[in-house]
Amino acid sequence: MTKDNNKNEKMSVEEAGRKGGEATSKNHDKEFYQEIGQKGGEATSKNHDKEFYQEIGEKGGEATSKSHDKEFYQDIGEKGGEARSNQRKND
Repeated sequence: MTKDNNKNEKMSVEEAGRKGGEATSKNHDKEFYQEIGQKGGEATSKNHDKEFYQEIGEKGGEATSKSHDKEFYQDIGEKGGEARSNQRKND
């Protein structure tokens, strides 16, 4: 349900969230989002232990493995190896 000219109709939660996000993005830059992301990460790390991060990492790994094939892992492995090689050259 969307809000039209009829004042009796209410805006859906999804639409309100989208509109709020669009308004916020117009008023804030990349640094703003980096700062709130950092604060959120710090707060999360204070409230959760090592097992929490292991569990969400495992779930993420399982989801990734279901949606990607062998070629994906070969590509990211190659990119990682190249990045590491370049890093060693610069050290």
